[in-house]
Amino acid sequence: MYGIETAIRGQSADIRREIRQARSGPLLDALYRWFKELLTQVSAKSELAVATRYAMSRWKALTRFVADGTIEIDNNAAERALRAVALGRKNYLFAGSDAGGERAAAIYSLVGSAKLHGLDPQAYLRHVIERIAGHPVNRIEELLPWRVDLQPDLANRLAA
Repeated sequence: MYGIETAIRGQSADIRREIRQARSGPLLDALYRWFKELLTQVSAKSELAVATRYAMSRWKALTRFVADGTIEIDNNAAERALRAVALGRKNYLFAGSDAGGERAAAIYSLVGSAKLHGLDPQAYLRHVIERIAGHPVNRIEELLPWRVDLQPDLANRLAA
């Protein structure tokens, strides 16, 4: 099914839904039938039976992506986005104080937002740091990642 997803990546939601229903749907139907057959062949208390019943009890949620082309097959993108938070959690213990932890969280948020808006985080932070001292505090929102255009910075650096 991941091969199917690779083939339809970037297509419209309608096309993704149609292809999923035609190709992934039958695979999932066969898998469900196999699960049912498997339960008749293994001990009800076995780990395999427990895992199979678990999957079957969540079948509607597991297969929802087939009927909706806007839904991804998994949540790997969200998991990857949160990975930095999970990895940094131990580092936050050594922020020195609650205020230090809040500052670190603010920087992580800015870096994450810059990435989400297609900006190079290092270039974005350089842009902000070069301007923030002289920037009016009542217009600070102009320096947020979704308001910044780094193209003039790039042109200036290339000319230098």
